[in-house]
Amino acid sequence: MPNDVNEPSHAEVLRAADAIVAAFARTDAKAYFAAFAPDATFIFHPENSRLDSRAEYEETWDSWIAEGWSVAGCVSSARLVQTFPGGAVFSHTVDTTVRTREGTDSYRERESIIFRHLGDGRLLAIHEHLSTVPDASPADASAEAAPKVAEVIAQ
Repeated sequence: MPNDVNEPSHAEVLRAADAIVAAFARTDAKAYFAAFAPDATFIFHPENSRLDSRAEYEETWDSWIAEGWSVAGCVSSARLVQTFPGGAVFSHTVDTTVRTREGTDSYRERESIIFRHLGDGRLLAIHEHLSTVPDASPADASAEAAPKVAEVIAQ
């Protein structure tokens, strides 16, 4: 990876984040994982420990798929982009609906994705952190989500 000190634009960050959200919403593992560096790390509140590489997350993802899991829909709102020389932080609220063998389940979470700027306009995610939102559910959608929602629904 080049050691680039260029600061990405907000538009570049939003394009990279939207690509991740869209791939996730389609349960498109190939496109989703292509957006992450091999040495990316992941912290997900339902998991017992940090996932220390993309390969480790891919194994976890594959186990979910084997159990009948898939994404039915994903809505990103309350989006914030913070850029700095060499990268950016993207944070948002995400409402997700998943399908499992037991049926569907929906939940609202907060997510942060850290991006490394590659110097050619592309960004690669190097860390993702997912946490719960206290006392919130998709049915409690607030006015903050209305004008800023980027909705992606898997068909």
